[in-house]
Amino acid sequence: MNLRWSWDGRTRDLFRWVDPQAWQETDGDPLAVLGRVGQARLEELDRDPAFKAFMAEVYSDLQRYLSSAFWFQNRTDSPLRSVAYFSPEFGISEAVPQYSGGLGVLAGDHLKAASDLGVPLVGVGLLYRQGYFRQSLDDDGWQRERFPDLDPHAMALRLVPGVRISVKLARQDLVAQVWRADVGRVRLYLLDSDVEENGPEEAGVTDRLYGGGTEHRLRQEILLGIGGVRALEALGEAPQVFHSNEGHAGFLGLERIRRLVVDQGLSFPEAVEAVRGASVFTTHTPVPAGIDRFPAELMEKYFSAWAKECGVGFDTLMDLGHEAGDEPAAPFNMAVMGLRLSGLANAVSKLHGRVSRSMFSSLWPEVPEDEVPITSVTNGVHSASWTSPEMSAFLTRHVLPAWSEAPASAWDRLDDVSDYELWRVREQTRDRLVSTVRERTRAAMQRRGVGPDDLAWTDDILDPRILTIGFARRFATYKRATLLMSDPGRLKALLTSPDRPVQMVFAGKAHPADDAGKELIREVVRFSADPEVRHRFAFVEDYDMAIARALTQGADVWLNTPRRPQEACGTSGLKASLNGGLNCSILDGWWDECFDGANGWAIASAEAEPDLVHRDATEAASLFALLEQHIVPLFYDRSDHVVPRRWVAKVRASLRSLGPFAAASRMVRDYVEEIYEPAAARADDLSRDDARRAKELSAWKTRVRQGWSAVVVRSVIPDEAGADLGGVRQVEAEVDLGTLTSDDVRVELIHGHVGHNDELSDTRRVAMAPARAAAGGASTFSGQFTCDATGRYGFTVRVVPSHPDLVWPEDMGFATWADRSR
Repeated sequence: MNLRWSWDGRTRDLFRWVDPQAWQETDGDPLAVLGRVGQARLEELDRDPAFKAFMAEVYSDLQRYLSSAFWFQNRTDSPLRSVAYFSPEFGISEAVPQYSGGLGVLAGDHLKAASDLGVPLVGVGLLYRQGYFRQSLDDDGWQRERFPDLDPHAMALRLVPGVRISVKLARQDLVAQVWRADVGRVRLYLLDSDVEENGPEEAGVTDRLYGGGTEHRLRQEILLGIGGVRALEALGEAPQVFHSNEGHAGFLGLERIRRLVVDQGLSFPEAVEAVRGASVFTTHTPVPAGIDRFPAELMEKYFSAWAKECGVGFDTLMDLGHEAGDEPAAPFNMAVMGLRLSGLANAVSKLHGRVSRSMFSSLWPEVPEDEVPITSVTNGVHSASWTSPEMSAFLTRHVLPAWSEAPASAWDRLDDVSDYELWRVREQTRDRLVSTVRERTRAAMQRRGVGPDDLAWTDDILDPRILTIGFARRFATYKRATLLMSDPGRLKALLTSPDRPVQMVFAGKAHPADDAGKELIREVVRFSADPEVRHRFAFVEDYDMAIARALTQGADVWLNTPRRPQEACGTSGLKASLNGGLNCSILDGWWDECFDGANGWAIASAEAEPDLVHRDATEAASLFALLEQHIVPLFYDRSDHVVPRRWVAKVRASLRSLGPFAAASRMVRDYVEEIYEPAAARADDLSRDDARRAKELSAWKTRVRQGWSAVVVRSVIPDEAGADLGGVRQVEAEVDLGTLTSDDVRVELIHGHVGHNDELSDTRRVAMAPARAAAGGASTFSGQFTCDATGRYGFTVRVVPSHPDLVWPEDMGFATWADRSR
């Protein structure tokens, strides 16, 4: 009942021992195995001293894991006590199918890594009685969806006794019960509306993940956000920091505001400041079309009572989800609300951070794009969940027993490993992938009624000795699964080469409403049915975590072909890298910051080309050139006819450079140190003494908003010295602050290179100090900087709000600039 078995090899070995055949048939689900095993087998195991001794060892190991001090427990000065992590989906194991793809698997890896590090975190989500859909293909290759009912009692879930919460859905009350999953040391709570107190419509709110229309999604998100906060209270959990994994859970902020207004008597602006202090928002969306938006009429239907209870007009609520310039009746943007109600916000890769700062820059209209207060924490993957047993044993021998926590210097030890040993690991995992594809293909064809005579060829699908390329992810048009199929003759030449053949394995689902994505699947499936290539080109149905493991562990090359910069992160490539797979990808997501020229290949990106057809053709040509001129020759370059030594050197370089980075433990440590701990300290500061500092911050912001239009930089006066390299420049600025004081602002001297259009780049900021009063009520500020670079160099002055409880100087979006740089 503790899902640690999903990533602990010894626990899995224990349940495999109970009944190896049942273990295989249930895809490694301990509860399902125990449901099949008979009394005679249990009595036989009870008489087996070796089994009982091993069981005792595994149980003792679990108890040590649950009680030991880990990384976080050694952070003795940490202000962090607890985090509540909200997500619409969690991918812990295929035995608990409450995920659709990358967002859920990332959330599951976040919980697992938090457990391994001892981080005090609880998860909050929904229990979908039909989960996400099961995929099948018809004879034409078109995706069909099945939604089998799931029995939570048959999963590693416990119903929390005596806990019921209710939320108001317009005029109807919805009641939900709460299930608990133990993910190592982390508690995951899942809300379930399928209870007898609800009518059919309310009971069906948690029917399917990402199912139904717009109103259904709104009702699910109300239960997740508002109901999730109420469930935590009913469970006795007292989170210090609230983390919303994407905007789906954003209504949690509205519930916390309501409670502060109703229960503690704070004004609405004061409650907003108190909530922001303890809130974290992570955006995973690099394109505006991927953001949840709800029509104003639906928002009024479901939230007019909330606005009345909080003592504000409905327009005030809508403003939380609107960008500058939006009409009052514009749809409510969940990502915008997430940013407005969070003190700290982050993207999921460095490139995605730049994209997000651009996409949401209108929320901070006077702030330069590169200073928009959205940081980034690049995703990672849970090493023990995604690394093959062979590769894990290899890394244990040659890096460190706890290799996922090893420093970069320990990974350098791979230079001393024999090529043969590393190559043998790659051969074993490729062989298992080939077996998996054969089994899955045969089973899928049997389900479609194909007879034994027509199944014989499936015994020869793929070859465990040849170069294998993997592509598995959601089938969305921007991911371009069919990029190589734009030139089928050239692709067939690669697949059928007599001397240096290539084979490809595809897997993935399209959203049920995405016909364009389904068409991509059909195109892949039709190509795979061609008798000329079907033994070298396969599509595996019903993509899940088990298929993902087989593919990322066994593929020699992991292919990623999004249109840059539309991939937020793309963690499947990180999984492949931990298994010795080499990435061949557009420089998008995490690969943009990690590609070093030696650890894989970068596909050229023609972003400046506005014609998508021409752009796709250009990038496909780049990919073909990489395959034909670099990747395939390198794989088959075997001077001793056994080991491709230059290929293995590249695998070694990939492991050495990406191993320390790819792990979710690195990601969660980054969240703790850069996000959670600052948020925790700020949450405590703003909430103590009846939220005194939140009230003061709210009053100060009101005063600054009212007085900011009068702030003017009257003049900027540099000294007469020349701008020689290494020279120090003195600068004075006369600033009229109107009704504000010098304590309310920070006057900054900004200096850097001057570009072709007289813009400043590579800038640095220096705080200017009040010097003296100036004529007409203005104040003079002075500062200095050093010209420490050659070429054109310049400076300017700006004024921004300043307060000890502002997370960022840019937080309010105000900045008054001097007329021009100098």
